[in-house]
Amino acid sequence: MTYEDLLTAADQEGLLVKEQPLQTSDGLLINKRIAIRKNISTHTEKACVLAEELGHYYTTSGNILDQNEVTNRKQELRARLWAYNHQIGLIGIIRAYEHGCRNASEMAEYLNVTEEFLQDALNCYRSKYGICVECDNYIVFFIPALAVMKRVT
Repeated sequence: MTYEDLLTAADQEGLLVKEQPLQTSDGLLINKRIAIRKNISTHTEKACVLAEELGHYYTTSGNILDQNEVTNRKQELRARLWAYNHQIGLIGIIRAYEHGCRNASEMAEYLNVTEEFLQDALNCYRSKYGICVECDNYIVFFIPALAVMKRVT
């Protein structure tokens, strides 16, 4: 989803999103207010940040800023997975393959995410699924490298 789409989704949830000068992070969720770092240069990067903050809204509870706590780290990972699935997902990887994307740059542009966000998502999926996963008559391989194959039946 684009930044504008995510802003609309946040508004429909009753969340207030403001771009503000933040010192220590790109985004922050407190209650029903989301702050996005004001000087982020592209809407694509803002969308990635907002998706993660929406992930926190839907999946976390309490103050999880202290990442030394195991439960806080788990909640952080759950929010990021929500964002990765929302912005990319296995279907997004398959659609990028069908569209003809052949490298990370093309795939990130097609999916409207940053290359860093895409790489983090792929690392997360590799940890979750291992070597490969089947989805909609495709096999998505993560090891030794990203590859998508259509199943022949």
